[in-house]
Amino acid sequence: MSLPAVWRTRKQRYSLVGEVCSKCGAKIFPPRDLCPECSKPAQTPYSFSGRGVVYSFAVVYQASEEFEEYVPYTVAMVKLEEGPMVTAQLTDVDPEEVRIGMPVEMVTRKLYEEGERGVIHYGYKFRPCVG
Repeated sequence: MSLPAVWRTRKQRYSLVGEVCSKCGAKIFPPRDLCPECSKPAQTPYSFSGRGVVYSFAVVYQASEEFEEYVPYTVAMVKLEEGPMVTAQLTDVDPEEVRIGMPVEMVTRKLYEEGERGVIHYGYKFRPCVG
């Protein structure tokens, strides 16, 4: 990922900032130019709680080079409390313990390292709710 792209997407990658449509009230993540519900411009920032439930998941046993150190790992569709679904890696949980409907919360973690350049990319992952 280029440095400008990293800078431009930092709010959504580190704190789940999306948008809310001022016309219909739909909560949108990731941010888009138009609301997917009513097709009107949606430019009002909205901070999601970071809480949700596992909607679906898969365990990855063979991964690209950047993610080999995490194998096996779980990738899930997480339905946020506010409505949108996001795809993310689950962390702090064994793949055998993951269940559909399991409450999860967003955390910021290392995603991968960019080879010899040494750039470390961070972003959101989800872990089981603690408490």
